[in-house]
Amino acid sequence: MTDHGHSHSEIRIRIGAPPGRGVLRDLVYGGIDGSVTTFAIVAGVAGAGLSPFVIVAMGLANVLADGFSMAAGNYSGTKAERDNMARIRAIEEHHIDLYPDGERREVFEILSQKGLTGTVLEDATDAITANRESWINLMLEGEYGLSKADPNPMRAAIATFAAFLVAGLIPLLPFLLAFEQAFVASAWLTMFVFFVIGALKSVWSVAPWWRSAAETVLIGGLAAAIAYGVGTLFHP
Repeated sequence: MTDHGHSHSEIRIRIGAPPGRGVLRDLVYGGIDGSVTTFAIVAGVAGAGLSPFVIVAMGLANVLADGFSMAAGNYSGTKAERDNMARIRAIEEHHIDLYPDGERREVFEILSQKGLTGTVLEDATDAITANRESWINLMLEGEYGLSKADPNPMRAAIATFAAFLVAGLIPLLPFLLAFEQAFVASAWLTMFVFFVIGALKSVWSVAPWWRSAAETVLIGGLAAAIAYGVGTLFHP
């Protein structure tokens, strides 16, 4: 576990500017999908008995086109999430203007469910509703389960594309370098990528690294096996 400071200034800075969800999800998502989809194409085309040139051409096209498509999709999805947060914030601002007493009762209920009672609950409700921004932020969290830290669409898109590009190129390396057993080398390299991604993912998880790595290898290997099996159906 990562320790952090508990001095007054450290707590004030950390709580006052939360980092948000970061890019972990985007990196893992892009990395796994990049290696899975590229190797799926490699396995499918190899299973069909086509030439290494075709494998490289289709693999590179996948890395660039599918990687950009995923990044654009993640950008749009993250932006829609942020726009929805802005919409809900505007609704709460409107409600505070029109129904301040009702919104104050909502703050009272939110704080009571957090364990506050008696005069402490009354005083806390008065203090929060005296500050409009604090009032709105509490409503977003307590009524809608939203964080005040907005997601960053561009950062999510760049992280997804970068992870997809790096992980997606690795299964193609044996073909680009003209290995004799290129497909076998590609399979081992791809499994290694799955293993590394899974092991690194455990840094942000309570699961042991070997379990996270094995789970990722199993998921990726299953996808590759399906693609190879389909490709063999078209082998001349």
